[in-house]
Amino acid sequence: MNGSKRCRRYVDDVLSGKQPAPAYIRLACKRFSDDLEREDIFFHDDAADDAIKNIETLQHAKGRWQGQLIHLEDWQCFAVGSIFGWKWVDTRLRRYRYFYLRVPRKNGKSLLGICIALVFFAADQENGAEVYLGATGQDQARDLLFNPAKYIISSNKGWRDRFGIDVNASSLVIPANFSQLKAVIKKPDDGTSPHCAIVDEYHLHETNEQYAVFDTGMGAREQPLLMVTTTAGASLGGPCHELDAECIKMLESNLDMDSTFAMIYAPDPDDDWSDADTFRKVNPNLNISVSEDYLLDQLKRAMISAERQSEFRTKHCNEWVGATCVWMNMLAWQRQKMDMRLEDFMGESCHVAIDLAEQKDCSSVAVLFKRDGKYYGFCKHFVPEAAFQWNDKYKAFALGGHIETTPGNAQDYGEIKKYIEWLASNFTVKTCVFDPWQANQMMQELVATGLEVYKFTQQFSSYSDPMKTLETAVLDGNFYHNGDPVLTWMMGNVAAYISKDSHIKPVKSNANNPRCKIDGAVAMIMAMKAYTMQEEDYGSLSAWLADPVFVS
Repeated sequence: MNGSKRCRRYVDDVLSGKQPAPAYIRLACKRFSDDLEREDIFFHDDAADDAIKNIETLQHAKGRWQGQLIHLEDWQCFAVGSIFGWKWVDTRLRRYRYFYLRVPRKNGKSLLGICIALVFFAADQENGAEVYLGATGQDQARDLLFNPAKYIISSNKGWRDRFGIDVNASSLVIPANFSQLKAVIKKPDDGTSPHCAIVDEYHLHETNEQYAVFDTGMGAREQPLLMVTTTAGASLGGPCHELDAECIKMLESNLDMDSTFAMIYAPDPDDDWSDADTFRKVNPNLNISVSEDYLLDQLKRAMISAERQSEFRTKHCNEWVGATCVWMNMLAWQRQKMDMRLEDFMGESCHVAIDLAEQKDCSSVAVLFKRDGKYYGFCKHFVPEAAFQWNDKYKAFALGGHIETTPGNAQDYGEIKKYIEWLASNFTVKTCVFDPWQANQMMQELVATGLEVYKFTQQFSSYSDPMKTLETAVLDGNFYHNGDPVLTWMMGNVAAYISKDSHIKPVKSNANNPRCKIDGAVAMIMAMKAYTMQEEDYGSLSAWLADPVFVS
C-alpha cells in the first residue's frame, strides 16, 4: 500500500476507534476528514506519496536498524502526507507552513524531523534551499541531528548521485543550486532564509529566540516549513508550552491557525498516568522503537519515587508536569481555569496574602474568595522594569499585560500598598497576611489604615496544611483561577519539600535557575492558610489573629 493510502488509513482507523489514540490526535484526524469537504484546499495524494517514497529510500542512522531502509508507520505517514499533501486550490502551493509534533521519547520524532528536512533540502526542487536543524547545545546539534543526517546521506549513493549532494564536516550542500543543510545552536543569524527549519526539543528552550528568527526569515520562501519536535517538559512558562497551548486551541476549533499542522500525543484529562493503558495510548511507536516491557519497568520505578514519577510522566506519558519533584498536578490546574474577573466578587469577603520579593524581583498579591465550599483565586504581580534585564520572562508577561511594572531599579512598595488599599475599599478583606521578610514597614502602614494584618512564618507547620488543602481543592475541582499565565508558570515551578514527619513546604523546583520563580504560588498558599485555620474546630484562627507572629 502506498504512503498516501497509509496516511488516509490512519485517519480512518483513529476516527473509527480501530486505532486507539488520545483526544488531540482524534481531533487532528477529524480536522483532516472535515477538510476534505473544503473547496479552497485539496489533498494531493501524489505529492504526499512522493514525499513518503523519498523518505523510505533512506536508511536508519543508529541503533539496531542502522543501515536498514526506513519504514514509516501509519502515524508517520499521516504526518508526512499532511505536510506535503495539503495544497491551496488557487496557487497549488502547500497549505502548511508550521508543523508541531509533541510525542514521548523514543518514538522517532527526531529521525522523522531529519527525514522531512532532507526532503526539503534535496527533493523539493527549491533553488538555494536553506535547511536548518536547530538545537540548544553542541551535543544535541551534532549527535542527535546533524550526524544522523550526515550518515543517512553518506550511506545513500542514490540520493547523492540523484541530487548532487556533497557531504562536508559540518554541512550538506548541493553545489548545482547552492542548497545547504546544517545544524544551528541557539540563535541563528538574522540573515537566514529557511526553506525548512527544525526546532528540536523545544521544551528545553528558555526563549523563543531561535523559533522567531527562523519564522521571520521564511518570508522570502513560497512554501517553507517551520517544524517543532518535542516532548513535554517542566517549564510551563516557556515558549514551547505557549505554542503547545495555541495548537490545542486550534485543534479544539477555538483558534484559527489554518497554516499549522499539529500532532499531540498526550494523555486525556481523565487519564491516570499510573495506568499502563495511558502510556500505551500516547506512544505511537510502542513495540517498534520503544518496548512495552521497558515502559512497564519504568512505570514500576515511578510508582515509588517522586523524582522518577516526574521523569516518567514528562518523557514517557508526554505530560507537562511543571516541577522536578511533583507538587501540583498541572493538568488538573489547567482544567480549573474559569472565565472570571476580580470585579465579579465586589463586596464579598476574602483573604489577601502578600509575598514581597527582593527589591529587584517580582512581588505577588493573592486574593482568595470562597463561595459554597469552592475557592476562587486571583493574583497580581509587581516587577520593576530593571528586572527585565535578567529575566526575559517578565518582559514577555508585561507585554501581555499580565504583570504590573514599576519604573526604576527597585520594587515600588507604594504601588503594592495602593493595590491592597483598593482591595480593602472594594471587598471585605478579613485578613491581610504577609511574609514578614522585607515587609515590616508596609505591615505597619496597613495596620494604621485599620486592616487586620498578620505575619506568616516560613515553617513546615505553617505551609503544610494550606498546601495540602490547595492541592486537594484543585484535584477535586473545588478551586478555580482565571488562567493568569504568571501564576500558572509559578505554580508549575513549585516542588514540595517533605520533612521527616511528612509536613511539606514549597521550594523552587530548580533552585539553581534564577529565572525559576514561585512568588505567586506561595502567596496563594498563604491566603489558603487563613481558610484552613478558620475551618478548624478549636478556634485556632482566633489564636492566630491574636498573635501577630503565628507559630503552628
